[in-house]
Amino acid sequence: MSPRKKAQAAFASAVLLLFLSAIAGYFSIDRLLRNEKWVLHTYDVRNALGDLDWAILKAGRARTAYVTARSDDSLNQFESAVAEITPSLQHLCGLTRDNPKQLELCSRLEEITARRVALLRKSVQSAKESPLDDAAQHEFTRQNVPISSEMIAVMEQMRDQERNLLAVRQKMTRRLFVLMVVILAVAGVLALQMFAVHFRFLSAELEAREEAERSARNSEESLRRLAGRLLQLQDAERRKFSRELHDSLGQYLVGVKMNLELYADQANGAYLTEAMQLLGEAIAETRTISHLLHPPLLDEAGFSSAARWYLEGFAQRSGIEVKVDLPEDARRLPRPLALGLFRVLQESLTNIHRHSGSTKAEIALTILRDRVMLKVRDYGKGIAPETLDVFRAIGINSGVGLAGMRERVRELGGQLTIEACAPGILISASLPLSEMRTAANL
Repeated sequence: MSPRKKAQAAFASAVLLLFLSAIAGYFSIDRLLRNEKWVLHTYDVRNALGDLDWAILKAGRARTAYVTARSDDSLNQFESAVAEITPSLQHLCGLTRDNPKQLELCSRLEEITARRVALLRKSVQSAKESPLDDAAQHEFTRQNVPISSEMIAVMEQMRDQERNLLAVRQKMTRRLFVLMVVILAVAGVLALQMFAVHFRFLSAELEAREEAERSARNSEESLRRLAGRLLQLQDAERRKFSRELHDSLGQYLVGVKMNLELYADQANGAYLTEAMQLLGEAIAETRTISHLLHPPLLDEAGFSSAARWYLEGFAQRSGIEVKVDLPEDARRLPRPLALGLFRVLQESLTNIHRHSGSTKAEIALTILRDRVMLKVRDYGKGIAPETLDVFRAIGINSGVGLAGMRERVRELGGQLTIEACAPGILISASLPLSEMRTAANL
């Protein structure tokens, strides 16, 4: 996965974490609000119990005042207090209708309240009809005591039930609050980490892009220098072949001309024989120069035959022992790839002869399913580490031969590497085979 895709994945993960934390926060806050409503509902139930208790207490006090003083004001207070009991009881039952336990207790409380209110009304009615019947009032008071105790017990049970519910809901509220804080904290930390990873991958991508731009600029500068150097070498090569043609082939032809002239003047057969020998040497020299420029065996018999012919001549001219490992099926290599390998082989052996001081060299060609690899190893003095580092980095100032080989291999879609050995160096050229075969077939 590229740094850009990794950065995008990290950014998407961070956004997803923030989104999930927002959802979790929303549900947690919703639960907190609902629990808060239930807490308030508990206090409402407790207040409703207090209102009912207070209304019954006022009714009882008003009844006692009426029985004692027989005043109309006390009777009005009693009726007003009794009128408050029913709405208070209905409000209490409405608040507890969602709780089966409380609803059962509320039903009992309705029944007890009805009995107590009926007893109070009998006491008031008795006081109206028989003001002096204290025994009856004492009996009403005695009957009211167990009813009052039962009512107090039921109300206390309802209060206990609400206290338990309140404790449970407060505990749940605290848990939800802690859970929400933990979720938001964890999601925030993970999101920050994902954003940090996103920033790191984005920075790596930017650095890689800047490095690629620097490499492109350096490669462009390297190509300009290489082009200038190649022009100089082209002129030097032309001067070299000019000298070769003048000093060897030209001399042979001049000798042939002189011998033919002498033969024409003196009719001596020895001059004709010598002229034919010189002409044969001129033909051989011409063939050698032509083969060095472009060996015909490369097109006719393939890379292996051309390489063996060149290596035999190289070993004879340089005195360097050459160990060869070339497969016979190398003749099936596409023409551009075979020519590129041959030029790499030529340049490598030229560098060995000129610069390494090695007495032997090893050549190996390996053909894989999708790649072909050429390795050239010498046992000389090698390359300075700083020069090798520069070549590995950008290829500038590493010698026109090495830079030329690398550019040629790069044009073929391959890679050229140079490794320091003990002693000497190893030059490896790896070229793709499948693409070249497709291009050759086209």
